[in-house]
Amino acid sequence: MIIQRVVLNSRPGKNGVPVAENFRLEQSTIADTIQVGQVRVRTLYLSVDPYMRCRMNEDTGSDYLLPWQLSEVADGGGIGVVEESKHDNLAKGDFVTSFNWPWQTVAILDGSLLQKLVPQLVNGRLSYFLGAAGITGLTALLGIREKGHVAAGANQTMVVSGAAGACGSLAGQIGRLEGCSRVVGIAGTDEKCSILVQEMGFDAAINYKKGNVAEQLRELCPGGVDVYFDNVGGDISDTVISQMNQNSHIILCGQISQYNKDVPYPPPLPPDIEKIQKERNITRERFLVLNYMDKQEASVLQLCQWIQEGKLKVRETMVEGLANIGDAFQSMMNGGNIGKQIVSVSK
Repeated sequence: MIIQRVVLNSRPGKNGVPVAENFRLEQSTIADTIQVGQVRVRTLYLSVDPYMRCRMNEDTGSDYLLPWQLSEVADGGGIGVVEESKHDNLAKGDFVTSFNWPWQTVAILDGSLLQKLVPQLVNGRLSYFLGAAGITGLTALLGIREKGHVAAGANQTMVVSGAAGACGSLAGQIGRLEGCSRVVGIAGTDEKCSILVQEMGFDAAINYKKGNVAEQLRELCPGGVDVYFDNVGGDISDTVISQMNQNSHIILCGQISQYNKDVPYPPPLPPDIEKIQKERNITRERFLVLNYMDKQEASVLQLCQWIQEGKLKVRETMVEGLANIGDAFQSMMNGGNIGKQIVSVSK
């Protein structure tokens, strides 16, 4: 069977900025028949995420991420529909997902590595299982619960950087649902800031490209910052940390401003900021959602309930066609999307 697939065409280098040309669309073939335990699936949606930048390097810098190989098919979160099954628990027409879905139009996969999806849990919006009801939503929810120490009635202020992105836009809303009394987002355009406040219920949002971020933070968080959901690192995070309270908490979710630099993860703080962190007893521990998979099922059900009740607003940036996944990746790394970046492969 002839298929289309996307392979890693070139590496941007540890300090390079990814471009669409780092990926290549090509024709390939898969077997016409499947073996016992396998399923043939048609790809519907693929997820494009910031962590994938690390997989473009020969060394990902992480013990849980494997590097993509040159001229080999890339992979990540994906959703598809079963077209043929020789697995006892999966039937033709089932919707399934995997964290290691190959970037190709049709694939033969081990059925035991796939998770069956229930579209009704997300009001039929299957792509939500890659975002708000998937690993992105889990990262936001479990990050807040495990590292944020949010307590209802404690009058806590949360700041979210990268707040218009896939995880940040959910984290601010979940912070509110979990009990924060004030939520402030940091984003890169007036449009994003407006969406955060008017659509997603943030109390305020700061366009970091305009004005003085430190001054705006002091004005919007007069009682200081108790919880910081950090998606970006760098200067923005240094500014937020300098205004954090005693015994406050940093949820170290991502450091996208540092991903194109050859630095360890998490990147070390500047000496003056590290001094503040230690003096104020601010927690800053590496957070990896995969360490909390025992809480996955209950957490996904909670996310789906909030979605069904309209308490969790979801934004997606949908790109049509496998051929455009390189452009989608480049746009995401440049901060051009709002919410989750999804590539629609097949209708």
